[in-house]
Amino acid sequence: MYLQVIRQPHLDHAYQTIRSNLTVGGVLRILAVQLALMLVNWGIEARKWQLLVNRLEHISFIRAFRATLAGVSLSIHTPNRVGEYGGRVLYLKNKNKIKGIAVTIVGSFSQLITTIIFGLIGLAYYLYHYSLSAGNEAVMDPRWEKFLLAVLLLVCIFVIILYFRLQWIVTLFEKIPVLRKVRIFVAIVARYKPRELSILLLLSAIRYMVFSAQYLILLGALGVEIVWWQGFLMNSVIYLALAIIPTFAMVELGVRGQVSVYVLRQLSNNTAGIIYATAAIWVINLCVPAILGIVLLLGIKIFREK
Repeated sequence: MYLQVIRQPHLDHAYQTIRSNLTVGGVLRILAVQLALMLVNWGIEARKWQLLVNRLEHISFIRAFRATLAGVSLSIHTPNRVGEYGGRVLYLKNKNKIKGIAVTIVGSFSQLITTIIFGLIGLAYYLYHYSLSAGNEAVMDPRWEKFLLAVLLLVCIFVIILYFRLQWIVTLFEKIPVLRKVRIFVAIVARYKPRELSILLLLSAIRYMVFSAQYLILLGALGVEIVWWQGFLMNSVIYLALAIIPTFAMVELGVRGQVSVYVLRQLSNNTAGIIYATAAIWVINLCVPAILGIVLLLGIKIFREK
């Protein structure tokens, strides 16, 4: 990321643009908006989790929000933040903890579907106007671009069908001897009705819009001049790539920065602005909630006893 910034043509001009956009008052306003949207972002995720776990036990929104932040804290050392499940279920009763992991996966499933749907729309736009095989940093042969889009479309259709047919997952656990013993812990996912699952998808789409807006606001504030709808489509390609690439949250910033520069360079040559916006959104949406979650984890009985 450092090399990408210092190699940017007209770097001094980029810094002048950033400084002219970021007055003291402007920085405070942007920071206030970003923190407010961060709370909305994770608040929606907490609401999703609250709706899911109400099948197991009734919890308040505040408790669900605390559990969500605790999950963020425990996820930073795990691939693609899978540790988030373990952090959340600490706030459930012991008898519901394993089942809680199953229902948490359903919520992540709904967010993944949203990411894939918007990502496919963005990728179709990207491939129509640009190419993954262009330039010195080509990522694939041009003959594979349409194949990639077709594969992702099939995956999208499959996961949507599977999402509304969660009973298939329970059936799979019944048929595999090794998994049969834990079938009772995943049977809960088959109880959700299509209407409930549709509400989760709607909340996931709203949350997607929120963190996309956060990124677009930061890009504009740092002098990355792009048309908002083009930026939204390009951002959807970035989020799709991040969902596919295995990574740890602690090193995700480097991957996120490289992918963002590769995709958004089609719209702007302000590499410094793109990377600084990427770093800022990573800190605001991941590091700040993780710090808050660590504080909340200290109050959980299991940690106090340790």
